[in-house]
Amino acid sequence: VKLQPMAVPVRAGLQTPIISIEPHSAAVRNGDSANFRCRVYSGAQPVRLEWKLSSNQPLPDNVKVGPDGSVITITNAQSNNQGAYRCVASNLFGITQSIVSLIVREAPVATVTPLGPVRVRVGEPINLECQASGEPRPSVTWHRLDSTRKTMLSSPVPMESNAILVARPEDSGTYVCTARNNEGTSENRVEVIVEGNSRLPTVPRASVPEPLMVVVEGQTATLRCDAHGFPPPKITWSKLRAPLPWRHKVVNNSLVLPGVGRQDSGEYICNATNHMGTTEVTIMLDVETPPYATSMPDDVAVRVGEVIRLQCLAHGTPPLTFTWTKLDGSLPPRAQINGGDLQINLAAAEDAGSYKCVASNKVGNSEAVAKVTVRCK
Repeated sequence: VKLQPMAVPVRAGLQTPIISIEPHSAAVRNGDSANFRCRVYSGAQPVRLEWKLSSNQPLPDNVKVGPDGSVITITNAQSNNQGAYRCVASNLFGITQSIVSLIVREAPVATVTPLGPVRVRVGEPINLECQASGEPRPSVTWHRLDSTRKTMLSSPVPMESNAILVARPEDSGTYVCTARNNEGTSENRVEVIVEGNSRLPTVPRASVPEPLMVVVEGQTATLRCDAHGFPPPKITWSKLRAPLPWRHKVVNNSLVLPGVGRQDSGEYICNATNHMGTTEVTIMLDVETPPYATSMPDDVAVRVGEVIRLQCLAHGTPPLTFTWTKLDGSLPPRAQINGGDLQINLAAAEDAGSYKCVASNKVGNSEAVAKVTVRCK
């Protein structure tokens, strides 16, 4: 009989340490103490215990570990002691760790910026910021002393709260920020002084003297916008669905476009803004191109009895109209005009001469001359 060697399995879980921490978590007030004990339930001896911060930073000076490494004590707990602590147990077979959390409850502290007194002019915004620290996270509310308007602002996001309003003379006074949590209440006050006359702020009103502007190509277009309101509104310009032309300038709130081209046509927006709101008005700019006419051909020769055909070509902003005349004479009854085309049937000797085409649109006109020679057969 041949005996085979048998492998005896080793269960690593019985060899590496098994630990737990009591209590699993703790919440103490600022200045109180807290203790945690790390218990070893099994594992091959010797078992070494070590306490660490979860961030692996050194333990603070007010945190001490007992002689055998099992008990950690936090004395005079402060907010910087809040967080997670790790008990690390190690032996020859491995390392085990367990984590416990410490919450340091702290009464709230409210801090208001600016410190005050805060001086603003009528119509300007009042900006007050209240920051509150504490654990649990405090809620923040604002109210004004000696005022029937109790709550100015209540923030569901309590670390930062802003009170923003447009200053009126009656807004002068003492504003109080109150921070609350289960550990207590904290207040901080700031004095606000509103200076200036008693004119009430108003939403801007904007208007344009020319809502539709027609400008000839190459000229300078000046788009004017007037705005009224208190405080005086600021005017800005933009173009609908396109950037402003790169050559633009803003002079005394007017938009100046030098040397305009067809691509500058479009809708321009005047935006008037102050602390009370925004108003927009638009100007439609139409850049028109005057005609430029040429005659095809500009010199034609025909025989008596043939047909004289002249064509006037022009480009420019439509619609374009065409007129034909004969220099030093008049068109014969046989002449037919169709748009820019002139046709004279059965040419005669007296039809020789120069013919002028004038192309016109609403912003200008242009002319071209063609010379006609009639030869005898």
